[in-house]
Amino acid sequence: MDINIFIERRKSLKISQVKLCKGICTQSTLSKFENNGRVPSLSILSKLCARLGLSVDDLYRNALASTTHMRNVLNRIESELMMQRYSDVGNSLDEIKVGEIKSDSQEMQYFYEKGLYNALTNGKTEDTFYYFAQILDNLDENHRTIYSYLAYVGLGIVYSRTDQKKQADFYFTKVFDYIERHKDENFDKGSINAYLRILTIVFFTADFYLENEKYDLSTQLVYLGIKLCSEQHITYYLPRLKLLSAQNAIAQKKPKEKILSLLADASAFARINHNEIVGLKVKALQGKYQNESND
Repeated sequence: MDINIFIERRKSLKISQVKLCKGICTQSTLSKFENNGRVPSLSILSKLCARLGLSVDDLYRNALASTTHMRNVLNRIESELMMQRYSDVGNSLDEIKVGEIKSDSQEMQYFYEKGLYNALTNGKTEDTFYYFAQILDNLDENHRTIYSYLAYVGLGIVYSRTDQKKQADFYFTKVFDYIERHKDENFDKGSINAYLRILTIVFFTADFYLENEKYDLSTQLVYLGIKLCSEQHITYYLPRLKLLSAQNAIAQKKPKEKILSLLADASAFARINHNEIVGLKVKALQGKYQNESND
């Protein structure tokens, strides 16, 4: 029995132990099952599973199903990473044992998520380099998958945040070249998470060029990102892309009406996606821009 399937489903539905077991069993019974592997009676277990939309049989998956389960877990973490829910991402990644990952592709996804999370939350630089080295020097040493370019993005972020612009530019140039080579080929998409990976390299490269005052390149990438979002109705990145667009417009002294419209769009998409971080950034930028434009 794979109890992690049960636990993962409960957490993904954001149902507490107290709520799940109400009317079925005591919280102690549920806790002993999740934490100590003490399986309750079939009657109780069936009712708990049913409340989660599972069957008892779902907890007895073969190796192939376990791979599917791991893919679902990693994809969920990837979505949370894009939504900047860093606390949830860190907790979820800590629960994964890399030895339980059965495919190279999923292992690369794990190390990409681990490395990018570490880079974005100012984790130890040596740990970040280690995670990305697993991709670049081991799992994708010929750099044939997008995971190598996601690793380049992560390394570029680390160098940029430590004010090593030459090194950061080296990696982001590799990523920009990759985008330029593949944008006319419509990339190699196919799933929502494939789009998210492309959007990740597009967004962070656009952000890097904004910081380094290469506004035309940044704007070009922002437009590409918004186009990719519209293709699959993906909204994860729209608040951040719209904010980048507004920042570029301010830096280039675009008309006030256009800037306020972009800020309004960023604020609206932040609310739709429940992205409080972007919402606060937009509010601060709106106030700063209004003050400066009134001077």
